[in-house]
Amino acid sequence: MGDGPGEHPRKQKPLFSRAVRKMKPLSVVLTSALILGLLFVAVYSLSHGEITYDPLYAVFVIFSFTSVVDLAIALQEDGYMMGFMDFYTKEGEPYLRTAHGIVICYWDGAVHYLLYLAMAGAIRKRKRYRNLGLYWLGSFAMSLLVFLPGNILGKYSSEIRPTFFLAILYMLVPCWAGVRIFNQSRGPTSYTPDMVQEEQKKSLLQRPADLTLIAYLILSALFTVFRGLVVLDCPTDACFTYIYQYEPYLRDPVAYPKLQMLMYLFYALPFYCLAAYALTFPGCSWLPDWALVFAGAIGQAQFSHMGASMHLRTPFTYRVPEDTWATFFVSNLLFALGPHLLAFRCLWRPAFFSNAALPSPQDQGKKQQ
Repeated sequence: MGDGPGEHPRKQKPLFSRAVRKMKPLSVVLTSALILGLLFVAVYSLSHGEITYDPLYAVFVIFSFTSVVDLAIALQEDGYMMGFMDFYTKEGEPYLRTAHGIVICYWDGAVHYLLYLAMAGAIRKRKRYRNLGLYWLGSFAMSLLVFLPGNILGKYSSEIRPTFFLAILYMLVPCWAGVRIFNQSRGPTSYTPDMVQEEQKKSLLQRPADLTLIAYLILSALFTVFRGLVVLDCPTDACFTYIYQYEPYLRDPVAYPKLQMLMYLFYALPFYCLAAYALTFPGCSWLPDWALVFAGAIGQAQFSHMGASMHLRTPFTYRVPEDTWATFFVSNLLFALGPHLLAFRCLWRPAFFSNAALPSPQDQGKKQQ
């Protein structure tokens, strides 16, 4: 009988500790939601006029705050800060401690942060920000499309916390923001109908820049198919050599690199084919907008993929070998730069993509008379 009271607390202590562990992730998501809610109230109170003019102003301001948080997480995980966000990464989103998670935090804390400031400033000054918005839309969407499914399918699927479901709500943001950004009017152009007609009459040989971009798109499409076959366990010697000697990160048990290659295969590959068509035949007015979207998407994806492939959090066996580092870096850098050059070409001389109809032979005859 004397041992009973002494044993009872020891039996209850593990149950209590498990309950505490379960409450910590819940407290993180509740605290995060409360902070974001208070931040929205503050932004709405201080910038009611800007939000009335464009509701995306509140989104950009709040997301700029989360970008600073992501930058703090990345700096902490790389040892530049100590303990500032340790509780959140352990109890809220532990998958942010992976190489991929750290690198996307750097991108969000640097590139996205600057885009948020630029777009919020444009709204305050009542200026256009459509091009910046399209680039951000592609970058933000690609980040979520790889990161969220990767958390579920990869080896960190057992580390899912309630905060993950708060992140899922972020998927609604690019849908709503994308509709609003695409519905914004394009900036005025200085091209007259005659200038558009003159530009669209040029053959492909008279447009060497477009011819070069088409060659790039074909090579990128082939590279996309090849890497897609690699992650799908193609048994050929070329795929085996590539995955072991050039990009062993594609074998990492985390699902991010495989999902990234599949995103390229199912989304970037069709875009490359359609973009090559649009550079060949005039009047494809959709290309300038979607070139910006894919430039943002490929830029974010390649930065994350290249950074995670070389990051110290990636196990040594999955990092890029030193003797093939130059080949890996150059090929992936060119893969990232190409869509940006395509977007620049579309913005630089958009007359070729205007959907203004070319005059018929009868109209040309009347004009000459």
